[in-house]
Amino acid sequence: MAEETQKNMEKVLREQFGHNALRPGQDTVVVAVLEGKDTLAIMPTGGGKSLCYQLPALCLDGLTVVVSPLIALMKDQVDGLQSKGIQAGAVNSMQGVEEYRRVMQQLRSGELKILYVAPERFAQDGFMRQLMESRVALLAVDEAHCLSQWGHDFRPEYLRLGRVRERLGDPPVIALTATATEVVREDIVAALRMKEPAIIVSGFARPNLRFRISPCEGKREKLMRIRRTVAEWKKGIIYCSTRKNVMNVYTELKEMGVNAVAYHAGMTDEEREFSQNTFISGQADIVVATNAFGMGIDRPDVRFVIHYEIPGSVEAYYQEAGRAGRDGEEACCELLFNHADLKTQEFFYEGSNPPLSLVRSLYNLLVLLCGSSTSGEVQLSVDEMASRLGRDVNPMGVGTGLSILMHAGAISRSDIPGSKTKSTRVLTPNLPFASLEIDASALNEKAARDHRKIESITRYAYSSGCRQKWILDYFGEVGSKPCGQCDACLAAPPDDAHELSEAALNILRKALSGIARASGRNPDGTRRPIYGRSKIMDMLRGAKKATLNEHLRGLSTYGILADLTEQEMRALFRAMQDIGLIKSSGGNMPLLSLTDLGNRVMKGQEKNISMSTRGWVQEKKPSVSPRINGASRTFSAILSATQEKTELYKELAAVRMELSRQFHLPPYRIASNASLHALVNLRPTTIQGALRIKGFGSWSCEHVLPAFISVIQAHCEDD
Repeated sequence: MAEETQKNMEKVLREQFGHNALRPGQDTVVVAVLEGKDTLAIMPTGGGKSLCYQLPALCLDGLTVVVSPLIALMKDQVDGLQSKGIQAGAVNSMQGVEEYRRVMQQLRSGELKILYVAPERFAQDGFMRQLMESRVALLAVDEAHCLSQWGHDFRPEYLRLGRVRERLGDPPVIALTATATEVVREDIVAALRMKEPAIIVSGFARPNLRFRISPCEGKREKLMRIRRTVAEWKKGIIYCSTRKNVMNVYTELKEMGVNAVAYHAGMTDEEREFSQNTFISGQADIVVATNAFGMGIDRPDVRFVIHYEIPGSVEAYYQEAGRAGRDGEEACCELLFNHADLKTQEFFYEGSNPPLSLVRSLYNLLVLLCGSSTSGEVQLSVDEMASRLGRDVNPMGVGTGLSILMHAGAISRSDIPGSKTKSTRVLTPNLPFASLEIDASALNEKAARDHRKIESITRYAYSSGCRQKWILDYFGEVGSKPCGQCDACLAAPPDDAHELSEAALNILRKALSGIARASGRNPDGTRRPIYGRSKIMDMLRGAKKATLNEHLRGLSTYGILADLTEQEMRALFRAMQDIGLIKSSGGNMPLLSLTDLGNRVMKGQEKNISMSTRGWVQEKKPSVSPRINGASRTFSAILSATQEKTELYKELAAVRMELSRQFHLPPYRIASNASLHALVNLRPTTIQGALRIKGFGSWSCEHVLPAFISVIQAHCEDD
C-alpha cells in the first residue's frame, strides 16, 4: 500500500473511529481492500469485521454498497456511522415511503459514502438502474456464508450477487463471515466471481470462552442448569429452537425474578424491536430467543450463551455461542443436550428439504385454485395450503416449496396490504410440472449437505475431547491445541483413554453384541439398524418398560448388562461413539448400528482397544495395608505421612499452574494428576529418576522437571 494511502487510512481511523491502530487480522484485510484486491475475510465473532469495510469506504473515492441480511443490523450500523458524522443510509422493506425517497435522493446527489442494502432489493429494476448510475467503489457482502448451500443460513437471494457485481461495473468485493469451512469458502469465491482473492483467516479460536456440554434428561434438569448459569454469569442469551420453548423458558425466568425479554418470529415487528433494543441497551439482563435473534448484535458484556436444544449445525452453534464475551472477558457457552431434541432439527430439516412430490402437489394445487379464481390468483396462508395438501404435511415444507417454485419462475408472490398472507399467482398455468426448470439433483445435494450438518453437530454433542479443539478441527484450523478450560479439558487429562482390562472389554463386547442383535437383516444378509439408542440401552439393562416390544425382550442380550446403572450405560455408549464403534443414522428417529470397527471388536478380531472408561467402569482401588517392611505403623505416623504427601502435592500443583501460565498450556499438558501423585510417592531427586514416571519426556526434562525436582529436594532436606 502506498505511503500516502497508509497515512490517510491512519488519519481516518483515528479521527472518525477513535482508534490508534487496527487489531491483528483487521490490518491485513484493510490493506488488501485498499490495494483493490477481492478479499474474503474470515474473522471470529467480535473480531471487528464491520471496520474492515467501513474504514476503506471512507478512504476510497465513491460509494460502498454493503449487502446485509438483517434489517436490525443495518439500523444499528447506520445509526452508529451517522453519530460519527459519516453519511450512511439503508434501503430495506421496513422503511416508509418518505424515508426511502430521502435515501434515494442522497444516492442520486452523491452524498452517501456507505449504503446498506437487503439482498432482495437488487431484484427491483428501478433501484438497480439508480445504483448503476452511481460510482460504486466497493461491494461488501456481510454474513457471506449465506451465499453457500453448505453455509448454515443459506439465502437464495444472495446467489444473484455475482450478476449484481457485474452490472455495477465489477468493483472490488470484500466478503466477510465468522464461520466458513473450506467448501463454503469455495462457494463464496465462485458466487461472487472473485479474481485471485486474498483469503484472510484470522483464526476461529476464542480463548476467553469456556465451552460446556451438559447432558440433560429433560426439561427439569435443563431449567436447573439455566438457574445455575444465570446465577453465576448474570447476563446472556438463551437460544431455543421453537417459539413454545422460548416462552416456557422466559416464563420460568420471570418467575425467578430475572430481568429478561423474549424474542421470536411470532411476535410483531414492534415487539421484536422492543425486545432487541431493551437487551442491547442493557435494560434487560437476558434475552430468550430463537436463532432469528443475534446476527450483528453488538453487546460486549454478554457473559453467557446457552443453547436450550442442540442447533442445526456446528456453524450456527459457533456463531451464536460467539456472541458471548465480545469484550474479551471470560464467558460461558453451554449446550444443554438431550438426544430427543434432535427430533426438532429433523423436523426443520424436512421443512427445508421437501420431497419433489410435495412440490409437485403444491404446484398442481395452485394451478387448480388460480384457474378457478376470477382474479387468477389465490390468497391462502402457508398453513392453509398445507392443510389442503394433507393433514400431515409440514407447513415449513410448503414454504420451502413456494420458494422453489418462485426460483423456477413458475409463480409470483406479492404482499397484501394489512395482512401477513401473500397473494400467489401461477405465471404459466398450462405449463406442466415436468417442464419447470427445477434442478432435482441440486435439491438432493442440498438435502444431503443439510443432513451431514446435523450429523456433525450430533458428533460434537457426543464428543469427549476438548470442545474448542473439536470446533477448530471442524473448520480446518491446523495445529489447534486443547483449550484447557472447557468442561472436557477440566474433567479429564489426555491420558484418560487407556487399554481396556479383560473385564471392561467383556462389558464392551456385550454392549456391541446387543446392538448387533437388535439390528435387522437386508436381503443380502447385511445388518440394518431398526432401533434407537434409548431402546437398545433399555434392552441391555433388562428394563421392564411398556415401550420395549416383544422382539427386544426376546433377544439373548436382554438384560445382559443389568448390573450397569442408566448413567453408566449412557457413559458407555458415549465412549463407544467417541472412538467410532457405533454410529447413528439420520431420519426423524435416529437409529443405532455398529461401524466396521465395532463389528470387528465384537467378534474379537480387534483386541487392543484403548478408550475412556470414565463413568462406566468402577475401578477397584487396591487396599493399602498400614504395614511397611513388617513393622506396624501407628495411626499418628500414618497421618503425618499423609499430611506430608498432601502438602508436597499442593506445592507441585502450584508449580504446575505457574508453568501452565508461563508456557500458555493447560495444566494437564504440563503434568497429569497421576504424574504428580507418582512424583509425591517416589520423590525422585534427580531428573533422570523422574523420567521413569509415565508422562515425562524430553520436553519435560528441559522445561518442567527442574522446577519439580527443586521442590522435592527441598522437601527431602526438611525431612
